Amino acid sequence: MHLTPPPVHLPRQLGALHHLPDTAEAYGAVLAGVAEEALARLTPEGNLEHPDCVDDIGDTSLGITSLLALAWHRGKDPRLPEAVRRSTDFHLRERVYTDDNPGYPNLRIRNSGLPYARYTLAAGAHPIGDWPSTVWALLQAVNLLDLADGLLSGEQTDAVREMACGYWRWLTEATFFNPQEAGNQAIGCVVGGLMLARHLPQEEAEKVRARALALYLDKIRAHRVADRGALLPPEHGGAYDNNYGPISLSFLAQAHRISGEEIFAEDGDTLARYIDARLTVGGFDNGGPRYSEQHSGFESVLGLRYFGHRIGADLGRYRGDTRWGRHAVNPDGGVDGHFAWMLVWQIQDTTPWHRTPSTEPVRHQLRAGGVSVAFDTRMTPSLIEADGTYFLPAAVNRQHGFGPVTDGFLLCRPMGETRVRDLRTDGLTAKLVTKPVVTRDHVLRHVQSLYVTDGTRLWTTVAVERLPGEPYLLAGLPYVRDDGDGLRRVAEAEVTSAGGMRLTHPTTQGPDFFDARTDTTQELAAFALAADPRGYGNPDEGWSHLIASTAIEATPVPDTPSDLSDLSDLDIFAVRYGGSGDPFTPAFARTPEGLTVRTEAFTALIGDPAGDENGEPVLTLGG
Repeated sequence: MHLTPPPVHLPRQLGALHHLPDTAEAYGAVLAGVAEEALARLTPEGNLEHPDCVDDIGDTSLGITSLLALAWHRGKDPRLPEAVRRSTDFHLRERVYTDDNPGYPNLRIRNSGLPYARYTLAAGAHPIGDWPSTVWALLQAVNLLDLADGLLSGEQTDAVREMACGYWRWLTEATFFNPQEAGNQAIGCVVGGLMLARHLPQEEAEKVRARALALYLDKIRAHRVADRGALLPPEHGGAYDNNYGPISLSFLAQAHRISGEEIFAEDGDTLARYIDARLTVGGFDNGGPRYSEQHSGFESVLGLRYFGHRIGADLGRYRGDTRWGRHAVNPDGGVDGHFAWMLVWQIQDTTPWHRTPSTEPVRHQLRAGGVSVAFDTRMTPSLIEADGTYFLPAAVNRQHGFGPVTDGFLLCRPMGETRVRDLRTDGLTAKLVTKPVVTRDHVLRHVQSLYVTDGTRLWTTVAVERLPGEPYLLAGLPYVRDDGDGLRRVAEAEVTSAGGMRLTHPTTQGPDFFDARTDTTQELAAFALAADPRGYGNPDEGWSHLIASTAIEATPVPDTPSDLSDLSDLDIFAVRYGGSGDPFTPAFARTPEGLTVRTEAFTALIGDPAGDENGEPVLTLGG
């Protein structure tokens, strides 16, 4: 076991997506590069697949074909029409399957004869992936239909249209809809239907369009899951996935672009605001039911750009996988046609990035300058960013979060209504969270947590009725730091406490214990604890089984003779993230109005936990 901070970087959260140039000239260069590689790869049979592609293969050649079609419309390269026609014939001839894939478990009609695309080509090898592969193939096909003019013969266009209609019927009639319970796949299918309808006679088009809208309402929207005050399309058994969630946002953007249906705009706005609240200033996010830290790249751009512009938020700060900055690639860096439809739409849409942070207070977020706190549904921090360092909730005795601990019991789970007050002054941004909790012996306590930032440092003050034993504040798990080249794993951070402070590590080794000094990542540790194999299990559920982790623990501010009479009934914890070279000697006093907090940067008054006449928290803040 390594016992020094590992010099490893998170492999996929590399850079903000809005740093990628998105001018017409930049996209023209991307398409030109794809065209050159594709022309060199094109086989005599017309195959454009990457030679090493095995999984996610059923739509990939057709995806490259659609990119070549877009490149031709934009640049009129005379070499491209023949390549488009040959590769279209290849897909129609070699990649359209009509016999049932052995072992496929989700059929509603056997031997339907309808076409579908395979996740892997060998019969029965991995049939589970055929549904999303067919969605992807449908999307590649409708993009090609949009771009067919001047490229495909009439017979080819008719064949692609007939194939796309068959894909749609297989997805919506021959199989159960959305069998993987993946919101991104399901919304993608709806988009495919809406785009297909534009290429059909009016009566048939209206039926397909109506069916697509009904599927969205009845099979997706009606099953949304609540998280942090938002209703979200479910993703692989959870409310949100930080890889596929932004892809769902891109699908909602495309659905709104082509249909004009306001419901897609409304749901996209909701998801976009949710993402904005989750994301730190530096664009880091963590957690989700499919992947914990594997962020998408170009697949997210359309949705983040489109809806970031709509809601007035800088969603482009989202850290993406810039290895997939333009298009899908294989391990050797070669172009892969998977997700090509998203690059087509991204290039066609000219919505500009909104690059100014939203300043409107949001319940589940505190953000200013280079500091941010994202809060979960319980209004417990799910992620803290300060001074370039990111902190996750720590774990103690299988309990996870930030908050007071007494006798091994973490006080962060609310037993009643959690109330929030936001306040902004010149140079300071603050949030006061008042949360009723119960101790292990069922005694009701009121935890008041004040978060204040000047955009560089974050001060937290937590006050609670006096606790028995030797209480301490669980103040986070130092996890990664932005070193300019990406997010590097760390095991310590610049944190100061007004009382005692210690950085502890698990004394027991094993998958149930996370020691930040080792070279594993949260995602790998979470999958090791998940119930299902990697790629299928819910890592958030796996991570919830963690017994203990590296943790910053702060003891209460010691009593002084002058305030024994005033504060003897309280335990007060005071911690500052960042700026540890500066003095940190906060002072506290009880007044008739509440608890006064004085630090080197501000004075705050935290009102009585009972709140104002409506029970809402009372907070004043000054320099």
